[in-house]
Amino acid sequence: MWEYSEKVLEHYRNPRNVGKIDDADLIGEAGSLACGDSLKLYLKLDGNIIKDAKFQTFGCGSAVASSSILTEMIIGKTLEEAKKITNKDIAEELGGLPQEKMHCSVMGQEALEDALKKYYGKEEIEEEAGLPKSGDKIVCTCFNVTENQIWEAIKVNGLKTVEEVTNYTKAGGACGRCKGLIKDIIDTYYKKEVKEEVLTPTQKILKISKVIDQQISPQLQKDGGDVELIDVEGNKVKVKLTGMCSGCKNATMTLKSFVESVLKDKVDANLEVEQV
Repeated sequence: MWEYSEKVLEHYRNPRNVGKIDDADLIGEAGSLACGDSLKLYLKLDGNIIKDAKFQTFGCGSAVASSSILTEMIIGKTLEEAKKITNKDIAEELGGLPQEKMHCSVMGQEALEDALKKYYGKEEIEEEAGLPKSGDKIVCTCFNVTENQIWEAIKVNGLKTVEEVTNYTKAGGACGRCKGLIKDIIDTYYKKEVKEEVLTPTQKILKISKVIDQQISPQLQKDGGDVELIDVEGNKVKVKLTGMCSGCKNATMTLKSFVESVLKDKVDANLEVEQV
């Protein structure tokens, strides 16, 4: 038996802002009756401020509570402020939700995003959310869950297993044939995170030095050359170069450009090499 916070029970028993806004400026939808849960969110604007919000939902008590608390969270906020609200914020505002019911808070976030896409444009919302460029590819056909929805749930909530993704999105919760695809999305996300890690200045210098010592220098030494790291100032790497470049693919690729291309690939794409 799932345990619910007092706030969840309160919003389920006495939901706020239920209904429809006939002259709504923005309308967002998420879920579907075929999947068991659906939500329609209505927003009335005063400039860029959300003056009123109402909802219509079909689903369990957690879905009602998540929709109710969401309307309270966004009324009075600017669109920019509302754009930053995640499903994690919705769940925390409710005092938490059982893992198996987290998909209800996700549905609330998705309905809000759907409404905002009609104001800002789909591409801007997805770019800010860090979603992949693959578009709205359906991964789970049983519950009509897209790749972007899974990606966003992983990003916001730090999900690392297929079971966690199912709890948050329902994907994989029926026939299970999409579980392999979900695992691939999880693996792809965390490979991307590792690749895009943010290094401190000290970490960057140490990594540059390591790449030079272990990958670049041995390559240059094949032709009797070498590279010596002199200094690192921000993204500018100062080196002393000698010899030739056996790793260069053609004659137009200089020794300096070879060193720079390796450092860009292995450390940071913004690095520039300066020969001293």
